Amino acid sequence: MLRTRSPVRPLSLADRDAALEVCARDLPRGVFVAARILEGARTGSLGSVLGAREDGALRSLCWASANVVPVGTSAADQPHFAERLRRWRGRAASVFGPRDEVEGLWSHLEPTWGSARAVRSHQPLLVAHEPPSALGIPLDPRVRPARPDEVDLVLPAAEHMFTAEIGYRPYTGSNRGYRASLAALVSRGHTYVVVEDGEVVFKTDIGSLALGCAQLQGVWVAPRLRGQGLAVPMLAAVVEQVMLGPAPLVSLYVNDFNTAARATYERLGFREVGAFATVLL
Repeated sequence: MLRTRSPVRPLSLADRDAALEVCARDLPRGVFVAARILEGARTGSLGSVLGAREDGALRSLCWASANVVPVGTSAADQPHFAERLRRWRGRAASVFGPRDEVEGLWSHLEPTWGSARAVRSHQPLLVAHEPPSALGIPLDPRVRPARPDEVDLVLPAAEHMFTAEIGYRPYTGSNRGYRASLAALVSRGHTYVVVEDGEVVFKTDIGSLALGCAQLQGVWVAPRLRGQGLAVPMLAAVVEQVMLGPAPLVSLYVNDFNTAARATYERLGFREVGAFATVLL
């Protein structure tokens, strides 16, 4: 029996612009992969990006590294991406992205990869277009980018947030690799903090930045300060600084069961534009 040639291939630097065009079709959905493409282009390789073509034109993508993230994939593409990804079971920590695409891709991966540890099946994707100050929201003046010498202050807050959100610590054994990833965010000015008496009591990061869109991640307030109405002005200050700086469009996604966070984001002017899903492996 003749085998049909797969339309999926790894991308090269020559595919950079076409791949960014795929991400830009729906930028809040595609900004994570767009940011990874730009990072890869700066280092000389797009080797972690798979692309599917139709009549020679790039039509959809999938980031394949520690996370698997589809962009623009269809029901016709997903079996081909899954075929390429099946050998990645031990490397990937999650599959996340647009809900319909994750569900379709996971339906092909699960028979080989086995059951997920957890599935977050509905994570509203939110977007803010207007600076919070224009909505009359007060800004916490203490919010600022973390300094390079503050990485060890950020580390406990980041670890606490990750563990509470995912259910296990972000590293085993040495924290060297995890600390390096935090240091990279801080060095780019992508981690925002409030520091009180030598302790980070609020943090969030720009997890992805590309094409005028910033996607926030890791929003965290120290547990003892929760329920006091502090998150709104703190996060408002982050959104304001991001919109006046690197990106006029700010997005994030949130678990549907996190009612407190969703209320905060609504007050800040975020509006739902779609849904993500995350499969934790």
